[in-house]
Amino acid sequence: MSSGRPGASATLRAPGPRAVPPSGTPPGLPILPALRELLPRGALARGSVVAAAEFGLLCLALAAGASADGAWCGIAGIPEAGVLAASGLGLDMERTLLVPDPGPAWPQVVASLLDGCELVLVRPPGSVPAQVRQRLEATLRRGRGVLLVAGDWPGAQVRLRVVSQRWTGLGDGHGRLRACCAEVVADGRGEAAMTRTRWLWLPAEDGRVAVADPVDIPVGRPAASKVVSPAAATPFAAASPGLRAVRTG
Repeated sequence: MSSGRPGASATLRAPGPRAVPPSGTPPGLPILPALRELLPRGALARGSVVAAAEFGLLCLALAAGASADGAWCGIAGIPEAGVLAASGLGLDMERTLLVPDPGPAWPQVVASLLDGCELVLVRPPGSVPAQVRQRLEATLRRGRGVLLVAGDWPGAQVRLRVVSQRWTGLGDGHGRLRACCAEVVADGRGEAAMTRTRWLWLPAEDGRVAVADPVDIPVGRPAASKVVSPAAATPFAAASPGLRAVRTG
């Protein structure tokens, strides 16, 4: 991996290049069982862009199923992503490449990751010009991977967002946050055009993602949409075994 000044232009060498999957390859990357009813055919369609409204545990959960199944994953532009939460969900840290701050060269970094990884999670630094989107989508289609975007991506095949959160564990001004019950909405284009809504434990008390039984959904006023999840609050530890942190330079 190259190193140097963060944000400087560089060539990122991922574990590849990855060969285009043969015709008999399953059309989708697997996802955690709790998320399957949110997506068409219960998987992440190869060659597609999936956009989550913002970074949080939902993004890591979407990547976890593919990673646990053996896929290489890349994460770019999200320095606060939580390695403990990620590994607890099933992400294989031995097969995860991290570029915390790709800087202005982020489109080239993401393209390089797409050449070597089956799933790439990226948070663009702002609005993405149409020309940049088109180039990355072309790279995506050639490699037949999945681009998971934390933020807005016009034309994404699938869009997901957390519209409500309810935490358990707090009493009258005291206690400890133990679990979050989240209402997740998914829609998009084509097969994903039909709106799907599911209540999920994101996370449950054991740190994992699970479908919430209606009788277990906490009552009371929903928490604010900006509540920081355990995944977003836990920084990546540079010394974590198996984690491949990459700096461009």
